[in-house]
Amino acid sequence: MRTGVGIPHLGGAQAFVLHREHQDCTTLIRQLGAIGLETTAAWPELPPQAMLADFVFFDADMGFDQQMPWPTGQAPMPLIAMMGSEAPGRIEWALRQRADAHLTKPLRNSGVYAALVIARQRFDERAGLMREIAALRAQVDERRTVLQALLRLTHEGLSEAEAYDRLRRTAMDRRITIEQAAATLVAGPSAGGARERTRRL
Repeated sequence: MRTGVGIPHLGGAQAFVLHREHQDCTTLIRQLGAIGLETTAAWPELPPQAMLADFVFFDADMGFDQQMPWPTGQAPMPLIAMMGSEAPGRIEWALRQRADAHLTKPLRNSGVYAALVIARQRFDERAGLMREIAALRAQVDERRTVLQALLRLTHEGLSEAEAYDRLRRTAMDRRITIEQAAATLVAGPSAGGARERTRRL
């Protein structure tokens, strides 16, 4: 749930903290509880149930590959890195995880709420962008399939207008989209067999 200004309501959200026993971990869990999150600590790996979490905090200083139950950079929720080291290798590793926000160690009694809000927004924006990209790729693939179907029909002697009309009528007869009719045609035999196939569709 979100308020009118786009700030997420965090009460009742579930968070996992992937960090060894340490004062930073204790401080974070206390702050998350004050905000209203239900928190579970884990180390050295996240359990499978972490896949259902709303947020995951992880120790970027001591993290390692295969520590999380998803492919690197494909977390199904916002990730927040806890960073004390500025070593390039540690920063690079955190970036590969696609952390959406970070907290600087040693942790203080502030900054956690802001990190949660920023991480949620960045994660949602990235997820929306990925959906848009997937939709655009699907549109390109569908248009390419329609073009292939039209080319196949024109190679059989039809004009471009006749080929499109054949494809359109096939789609109407079958009550499917032109893209689906084109995919069926392209998947079928070529040359004369294609003409016969469109007549049977």
